[in-house]
Parts: sequence; C-alpha cells; structure tokens
Amino acid sequence: MANFDIHQIVQSLHEARVGWRVAQRRNNDSSGREFPSRDALDGIVTTLKGVLFPMRLGPPDLRQESENFHVAHALDAALHALLGQVRLELKYSAGLSGLHTPNLEQDAISITRAFGASLPQIRSQLDTDVLAAYQGDPAARSVDEVLLCYPGTLAMIHYRLAHRLYQLGLPLLARIIAELAHAATGIDIHPGAQISTGFFIDHGTGVVIGETAIIGNNVRIYQAVTLGAKRFPTDSEGKLEKGRARHPIVEDDVVIYAGATILGRIRLGRGAVIGGNVWLTHDVPAGAYISQAASREDALSLASAAA
Repeated sequence: MANFDIHQIVQSLHEARVGWRVAQRRNNDSSGREFPSRDALDGIVTTLKGVLFPMRLGPPDLRQESENFHVAHALDAALHALLGQVRLELKYSAGLSGLHTPNLEQDAISITRAFGASLPQIRSQLDTDVLAAYQGDPAARSVDEVLLCYPGTLAMIHYRLAHRLYQLGLPLLARIIAELAHAATGIDIHPGAQISTGFFIDHGTGVVIGETAIIGNNVRIYQAVTLGAKRFPTDSEGKLEKGRARHPIVEDDVVIYAGATILGRIRLGRGAVIGGNVWLTHDVPAGAYISQAASREDALSLASAAA
C-alpha cells in the first residue's frame, strides 16, 4: 500500500500558513473564518438573479400567480445570508486597519438594507442592458434568449450587483461577485468601474474593463476589448499608488470592435467608432472612426514629432 506521508505534508502546510500570517501581521488563530465565503456569495447571487428575474432565472416550476410570494421568500433569505457576509467583511477590514468598530452590527444591517432597497433600480438598469443586446444583435430572437444565453448579460447582472456593494464600501464582496462572473464568462469587469445604462457586450470572451473606467449610455463593445491602464505610478517607496484614475472614459453611443486595446485616462468622444485590433492611447473626438491604419499613422506621426 502506498504511503504518502500525510502527517508530514499537513505539518508543512501548517508551517507555511503560520509563516504567511506572521509575515502579513495577521492573527495566527485559525479557529474561525474571518473573511467572506466565495461559495456563500455564489449562492446569494444565484438567489438574487431569481429575485430580479423570477420567471426566467428563478425556479423552473415557478408560476406567475406565486411570483411575489417566491420573490419575498427568496429575497428575505438572500439578504439575511448577505448580512452574514457583510459582517465578515467589516470585521476583516477592521482587523486589517486595527480600528475598533463598536457599531459594526448596525453598520452591517444598514448596508444590507441599502443594498436591498437598490434592487429595483438595478433591475431597471439591467432591463436597458438586455434591450440593448436584443436591439444590437441581429442573431437575437427575443429578450428572453438574451437573458438566458448571453454571457455579456450574465456578466452585467454580476457587475451591477457588485458595483452597488462596492459603492457601499464592501470592495471584497464586490470583487468576489465580479470574479464569479469572470470565471463563468471570461469577461473581467472591475466592480469599481462606472457603467451607465444600455451597455452591451457582444460575445464577450476576453473583455477587460478596469477599476476607474467610466462608460456612458448605449455603449457597445465586442470580444477581447481592453479598457486598461497605460502605466502604474509608484510612490516614493516604489509601491503602486492605489485608486488613481488610470482607465479610459467612454462617452455615450460609442462602439468598440473586437480586439481593440484602449489604455490610459483618455476620452472617446460621443458616437466614436473604434475599429478591430486598434491600439489606442490618445483621445478620440466625437463621431470619429479609428481604424488600424489610422492608428498606425497617428503612432508614426507621434514618433516623428518626438524625433
């Protein structure tokens, strides 16, 4: 019979964990979970999707006559489960900062109530996203197909829930919810990004939208588009500076085709069209069309001027 020396492996893993915690100046007590659970949040989001769209994303045997009863029961369960996760993040954040939080329980309840109260607005925003996908894709036969099948729609449901939690001061919960969608769809939207209504991601795989990106109304983007940072400034100690505006601003009615890479705090003017595989690091005026050829000419002009 094979001997895998389980005891030694377990002991070595323990030592590695303790070493990490000491290095991070964290409490070495591992008797309980002091941070939110990815599995718990996955279940909460699944329930909330059924609350937002009960006849499409709720239980398969749900009927309209019992729709409100189901929503009430599911919403109560989801918010109570979320409250537990909010408590954990607030405790975790307090531990990192070393601050005493005497009102943690009341803060957790207030945050969870505010999140629940925002769900009707989130549903209205998502309706515009679903409609934009239906109107923007000739292959879509119905809004139901968009809601049930489109990865961009799934990513936006997660994003809009995560963004609200981010606004309420829960960046870790928000990031976990966003990453659940990233894992499922290949679409990476940071919950800190600001995205207005009627947003449509077609196909979606490989899309990246950074933390400080701002996107206006009725914007459409295709697969493998990156709205990223051009550079990462550091402080006097060489550490990355957090929270600085470093991602693009995309105004209303912009279309960005597949494979475009748009970097830095630049502005794409209203109604601009960015062609496929364009590499862009400068502002674009309203109504302009930027192709690969035009982008190369701009780059050569800048290089010539610099010389």
